[in-house]
Amino acid sequence: MEIRLLLLAFLLVFCVEPRLGAPIMYSARLVHRFSDEARAHRDARVLRNGAGLNGGFWPQRRSLEYYRRLLSSDVQRQTLKLNPQFQFLYPAAGSATLPLGNDFGWLHYMWIDIGTPKVSFLVALDAGSDLFWVPCDCVQCAPLSSSYYSSLDRDLSEYNPSGSSTSKTISCSHQLCALGPNCPNPKQQCPYTINYYSDDTSTSGFLVEDVLHLLPGNSDVSNKSVKAPVVIGCGSKQTGGYLSGVAPDGLLGLGLGDISVGTFLAKAGYIRNSFSLCFNEDDSGRLLFGDQGIAGQQTTPFLPLHGKNLTYIVGVDACCMESSCLENPEFQMLVDSGSSFSFLPAQIFEKVANEFDRQVNASKSSFEGYPWKYCYKSSSDGVPKLPSFTLKFATSKSFVVKNPIFVIYGTQGAVGFCLAIQAADGNIGTIGQNFMTGYEIVFDRENFKLGWSESNSHAINPYMLNFPGKDLNDRAPLNPSGNNSSSNSLPTAQQQSAPNSHAVSPAVAGRTPSESSAKCLSCLAKLFSLMLIAHLS
Repeated sequence: MEIRLLLLAFLLVFCVEPRLGAPIMYSARLVHRFSDEARAHRDARVLRNGAGLNGGFWPQRRSLEYYRRLLSSDVQRQTLKLNPQFQFLYPAAGSATLPLGNDFGWLHYMWIDIGTPKVSFLVALDAGSDLFWVPCDCVQCAPLSSSYYSSLDRDLSEYNPSGSSTSKTISCSHQLCALGPNCPNPKQQCPYTINYYSDDTSTSGFLVEDVLHLLPGNSDVSNKSVKAPVVIGCGSKQTGGYLSGVAPDGLLGLGLGDISVGTFLAKAGYIRNSFSLCFNEDDSGRLLFGDQGIAGQQTTPFLPLHGKNLTYIVGVDACCMESSCLENPEFQMLVDSGSSFSFLPAQIFEKVANEFDRQVNASKSSFEGYPWKYCYKSSSDGVPKLPSFTLKFATSKSFVVKNPIFVIYGTQGAVGFCLAIQAADGNIGTIGQNFMTGYEIVFDRENFKLGWSESNSHAINPYMLNFPGKDLNDRAPLNPSGNNSSSNSLPTAQQQSAPNSHAVSPAVAGRTPSESSAKCLSCLAKLFSLMLIAHLS
C-alpha cells in the first residue's frame, strides 16, 4: 500500500530542559481529507462562515466518487511535476490590454473568446479576485449596447450556456462549489455570489465550465488554438459599480484561488504557474499566462496573510520622495490590477503627500469631480518635472513609481494634475494600475514572488509588443490576424475623453478600499483556512 501525505504542518522536536534534563516531544496527528473528523471540521466552518471550502458533497468512503477525487488530486500533482506544454499562452483574440478611460472606470481590459462557437467578451483584468465571470442569462446586467458607451464600435456580448456545445454544468457536489452546503440537492447547479471591496458591488449567478480560446506564444509550436476548459461565472445579476461602467462585459480574476483561470491552466500542465501584466507608458499593454519574466528582473516575495497564501501582498520597508525617506514605515501593500489607482495607509499617505507638495513646483488647486486631495494647476509649459517616488521592498529592492499623477485635460490641453494616491482606511495599501505603469509585472505564483522589469513601449512592428529579454519569435501579437483593423479594435485613450461621454468619476470607478478592506482580507483568511490533510491510497 502506498501512502502519500500532504501536510501543512508536521513537527517532531526533541529538546532538553537545561535544569531538569527532561525531554519534551511535540507531535501532530494526521487526518485523512475525507475522514469523519475532517467532515466535522468542515461542517463547523460552514456554520461560522455560511460557506464551505470544498463544497457541500462529501464522498462516501470507498465509493467511486471517493476514489475519483483522490485520483484527480494525484493526477494534478503529477502534472505539476512535468514540464509545461507551452512557454506562455495568450488569448486568441490578442494579447493586448486596452485602457478605456472614463467610460469603463479607468481599468485595463482585453478581449477573451469562450465557448463553441466562440463568443468575444471585453473583460476587466483583476489580480485582486479569483473568479472569471461574464454577463449571462441576464436578470440585472449593465447595458451591452455600443450606443451607451462612447468608446465602443460594437455591442458587448451576453453568454448563453445552452448556446455553447462545450458548456457543462457545475453541480453543488463539485469541489469548487463554495456555496455547496447551501444547496438542497448536491446535483443542483452550483450558485455563486462574489462581493467586492467597493460598496454594494457584487456579481451572482451560477458556475459553468466551458473552453477558453488561447494561442501559444513560444516559437517551437504551431499557432494552433488551445481550447482550455475553465470554470466561468454565469453572472445573471450584478450590482453597484458593475451597473455603472465598471466591467460591464465581465471580469477576469487573476488571483491565487483554485477557481482562477491561471490555476486551471497550470494544473492542466499547459503553462508554468505564473503570469505577467505589462502597462506601458503609451497606454498599450499585454497579458501572458505562464510568463516568469526575464533573468535580470527585480523580485520580492509575496507575504502570507494571517499565515495563508491568499493574495498578492508585498512588504514595504521604506518609501522616498526623491532623497527624503520616511523612517521605518514598514507596511504591506496588495498588488491589484483591478484597482485603477493606488492607496497608502493613512499616516504614510499624509507624510508622502506633504513631501510631494513641498517638492513640486506648482500651485495647489482643486478640480470638481476628482477624488484626490493634492491637485495642482499646470503652467503654460504643461506638467512640471515631478519628484520621483520610490517604494523600497523588504528585500531592499527599489520600485520607482513612474506614474504617480493623474493629468486633467481641458479643451486646450493639460489644465492640471493630481497626486493619484489616496489614503486607505486600513493598514494595508494597494499598488494599483497607475503604479504598475512602465513595468512588466510578473506574478510568479510557482515561486510566490513578485517580479518587475522596465517595459519597452517601442513596437517591433505595428502588431507586436516588445517583450524585454525575449526572442523576437517569442513575442505575442496584439492582433493575431495580422492586420490593424480587427473587429475588436477600439479608439485610443485620447479619443475616449469625449466631453459628452458617459463619464464615471474615478472615485466611483476605481475599486476604492473601504474601511472594511483590511477586515475583508482577514475574513478571506478565515474562509480559506486550511486543515491538516493526508492522501491515503
